[in-house]
Amino acid sequence: MQYLLQLVISGLVVGSIYSAVALGFVIIYKATRVVNFAQGEFLMVGAYVCYAFLVQMHVPFWAALLLTILFALVMAMVLERLVLRPMIGEPIISIIMVTIGLSLVLRSLVTAIWGNDILVYEPKLFPQETVSIGGLPVSQEFIWCFVLSMVLLAVFSAFFKFSKAGVAMRATAFNQQAAQSMGISVKSIFALSWVISAIVSGIGGVLIGNINGINSSLYHFGLKVFPATILGGLDSILGAALGGLIIGLLENLSDGFCKAYLDLSGVKEVAPYVILVVILMIKPYGLFGTKEIERV
Repeated sequence: MQYLLQLVISGLVVGSIYSAVALGFVIIYKATRVVNFAQGEFLMVGAYVCYAFLVQMHVPFWAALLLTILFALVMAMVLERLVLRPMIGEPIISIIMVTIGLSLVLRSLVTAIWGNDILVYEPKLFPQETVSIGGLPVSQEFIWCFVLSMVLLAVFSAFFKFSKAGVAMRATAFNQQAAQSMGISVKSIFALSWVISAIVSGIGGVLIGNINGINSSLYHFGLKVFPATILGGLDSILGAALGGLIIGLLENLSDGFCKAYLDLSGVKEVAPYVILVVILMIKPYGLFGTKEIERV
């Protein structure tokens, strides 16, 4: 029983970070109808930039985190202005190919600057001591990561629901021409969506990097978040949150049981995609995705 609870807790922690990063996928898709295949690289860059401030420049953690957010903001604005804005109006497949090219460039830059070795945040961002929850020892590091991810989701959910910019983003996602006729600057909304996406991914990179360490393969995390996004529904913020938690939980439970009872390893890497295929066979638009009706 204790083993099962440990799997559930670690699954919820990883799943909460999946949810935060999946938010980045959803925001860009809702505003631009583009799937950003550089999302994992945004996460990786955020993790490395925080490492540079924290470990190499010895900046205190909270200042390093704020500087990382600032870096993500500037990076997203520059990329959107120089690379992505000129692509407005072009076929979606061309923009997707640009994001794939962008992912390769970011990956190469990170490897050139920091190499391929595993790097560890020192000092650790959160206390390493354990606390007892229902008689089960749980690392405070896990609790902090889960709480911060949930706060991030709550803040951005409130932003979309109540702020003027959030309402403008929702209006743009619904109908760009109608939004423009109401005086909304669609270009500014596109830029804002890339900025928010880069910031949430950067924070996700810092959280996952603090737990597992960082190396150049961290961009794989984006590929694991993608099934969570599709599962919840590519245009649903609630779906992103639940999809991340579901994938995190099922991934850890399936991997733990296969290791313990079947002596199988590596299930964790394929479990998200198996779950995704099963769910999509039942609900093709994901759990909360908008069903598109085509009339011919």
